[in-house]
Amino acid sequence: MANIIIVGAQWGDEGKGKVVDLLAGRCRWVVRFQGGNNAGHTLVVDGQKVVLHLIPSGILQPGVRCVIGNGVVLDPGVFLHEVDALAARGTNVGPERLLVSTEAHLILPWHRALDRARERSKGDARIGTTGRGIGPCYEDKAGRRGIRLADLLDGSDLRARVVAALERHNAELQSLGEPPLSVDAVLAELAPCVERLRPYARAVPALLWAAHRAGEGILFEGAQGTFLDVDHGTYPFVTSSSTVAGGACAGSGVGPTVIDEVIGIAKAYATRVGSGPFPTELHDALGERLRAVGHEFGATTGRARRCGWFDATMVRHAVMVNGLTRLALTKLDVLSGMGPLRICTGYYGLDGVPGGADQLARVEPIYEDVAGWDADLSACRRWEDLPEACRAYVARIEDLTGVPVALLGVGPGRDAVIVRDPLFGGT
Repeated sequence: MANIIIVGAQWGDEGKGKVVDLLAGRCRWVVRFQGGNNAGHTLVVDGQKVVLHLIPSGILQPGVRCVIGNGVVLDPGVFLHEVDALAARGTNVGPERLLVSTEAHLILPWHRALDRARERSKGDARIGTTGRGIGPCYEDKAGRRGIRLADLLDGSDLRARVVAALERHNAELQSLGEPPLSVDAVLAELAPCVERLRPYARAVPALLWAAHRAGEGILFEGAQGTFLDVDHGTYPFVTSSSTVAGGACAGSGVGPTVIDEVIGIAKAYATRVGSGPFPTELHDALGERLRAVGHEFGATTGRARRCGWFDATMVRHAVMVNGLTRLALTKLDVLSGMGPLRICTGYYGLDGVPGGADQLARVEPIYEDVAGWDADLSACRRWEDLPEACRAYVARIEDLTGVPVALLGVGPGRDAVIVRDPLFGGT
């Protein structure tokens, strides 16, 4: 099995979890390399929905070892709750299968409080964060004042670190009209987590290097999508981490020369959660229909997703900044009965994707109309089973993005896929 990076090619929610779950059965390791519990991967296994926020999707595949890398920000309580929920459904989540980097930074009570308070204070200008504390935690990391898992487990100067953090952050909380946090209350929240977390903590880079040398396949799983990247996304309406493929190396401790493939996941249409520009957004009944048929509500927050046409210009840009070698196109079945369809092929007066959110908010898409189809795709398992118009739609996306579509999602189930490439087990 190759070493593969999986990234979202749009604004997140593309169905990465399902693709990771499929590929994880063909590798030995799955590594989550960025983000926090502001992301949610939804899978349907044996008719049961499983939503994961921190633990990699590969945990549902027996024999796969899962890693939460140093690029992830970890909420200890959320992690342990997820461990307990998986254990309750019979999944082995012991430390022989699940590891957390000692260098991962921790989301602490002040991060969550600051995130929520800041969003409330912005009113209509809010970014649309999940309020989970991800951004403030990355701020502390970049400011060299964060608390890592290793610091929590060592404990020798934990109180001093918490005191210093609250001296800084309580002042901002009070300026925003929020009550200050207590040092003792924070330590009391963390105390029961320490010994439960200890068996999971490992120095990850050496483990992954040994796995690579042994020829064991490693799958690197990202959260969110390319256009939520802090550098390459629709800034400032972005997340706080590097969601593109390059972030996999920094966020896990492996070098770029070990990577063999980079697979981008895209929906057959486009969605976005929260604020920010969305050139192909539909504000009409068709947009509502896409939301209803596609069950477009956030796995983490439950917020309704904004829906629109497939934007080939943006996905083509994602191909470039990630170095994508293949695409997986999900939720193709949602488009059945919604024709005629449209694909955005460019923007009037612009060559490529604009650099900032302000400029992107003003662009006018150039659309190409394509035929739709009415057939139910949920039982299709071969390329030849798809209606001719559906195959033409996929082929046009391949032409416009410049990379092959190796996998098609045609339903929510684990097996509701059409495989077109040996990498995924096809012929």
